Amino acid sequence: MEFRGSPEFSHKQKDRVGVLITNLGTPDTPTPPALRTYLREFLSDPRVVEVPRLLWWLILNGVILRLRPRRSAAAYKTVWTDRGSPLLFYTEDQAAALQQVLRQQHGDDVIVRFAMRYGQPSIAERLQQLFDEGARKLVVLPLYPQYCAATTASTFDALARDFTKRRWLPELRFINHYHDYEPYIEACADSISRFWNEHGKPDKLILSYHGVPKKFLLKGDPYHCECHKTSRLIAARLGLDKSEYMTTFQSRFGREEWLTPYTDETLKALPAQGTKNVHVVCPGFAADCLETIEEIGEENRAYFIEAGGEGYAYIPALNAEPQHIQALASLINRTVQDWLPLTHDEEQRARLAQQLGQQPATPKAHE
Repeated sequence: MEFRGSPEFSHKQKDRVGVLITNLGTPDTPTPPALRTYLREFLSDPRVVEVPRLLWWLILNGVILRLRPRRSAAAYKTVWTDRGSPLLFYTEDQAAALQQVLRQQHGDDVIVRFAMRYGQPSIAERLQQLFDEGARKLVVLPLYPQYCAATTASTFDALARDFTKRRWLPELRFINHYHDYEPYIEACADSISRFWNEHGKPDKLILSYHGVPKKFLLKGDPYHCECHKTSRLIAARLGLDKSEYMTTFQSRFGREEWLTPYTDETLKALPAQGTKNVHVVCPGFAADCLETIEEIGEENRAYFIEAGGEGYAYIPALNAEPQHIQALASLINRTVQDWLPLTHDEEQRARLAQQLGQQPATPKAHE
């Protein structure tokens, strides 16, 4: 076997900790050819579509890739900006902000990069960049707060495939969820509170998560449970009772049953039940993208208003908000605290403990 790397390991480089944050991905341009390329990679992943491969190959290439790219390209055009795809530039901003925070805490011992599971920049490309820059230990943080095989495990698959081509492998830590991590819950709830301080509190808060087929739940995927736990924790921090919020699932595809209740059908039904003013937030999305900006911000708003609703607002994702970045930095620090040199304050505490004849405390995550 011929291994990748040039070279894979250098004895002359300073050992550093590499941080790779990842998200789902995006087409290069909002055009049918670019969507066809992106959708082929995305929908060919057996983690995403659990259908016998031969049957799915025929459906994907014979039907979906002939029809869907044009419709998807039209939708992407509505959210495309001068900086390109929102998911891409928000993730880029998150990486830059996270690098700044971690540099303030650890100097150049930590380097942060971002990658997309599908499309560009690829995981393989960014891994090579990290290793070229001296990353000998690696922490990977998929920006999916709730674990799902179709997203989180698929990211691990991409890492594993890349590693099979390398002679030298880094020490690896993989953060597979953070759905109940307190700083993340606080960031979500505080973002909602700030929105309400400016726009008022609605009749009901809808916490909408990306849907998956119900069979994933029945096969043991914890995603459904982790979404509901996130909702409960956010609601508790906001002081909401059960009548003031609900959890729904969006973006279903195909004819089989997905996790319910469906976001679109819920919003169509609420006005007739007396709920005329709603806010929708998407705690499963670390960055705004097509599914939040267009599907929730526009399409589902239209459903609600047409059904008799009077007030509707989408509360943006956390994106690169400082509190979100601090929460992610805290999560990473908690994961890699024993990999990094003690900070100045920790060194002082350790020396004082030695002087007093005490066992120094284990360093806590930097928050």
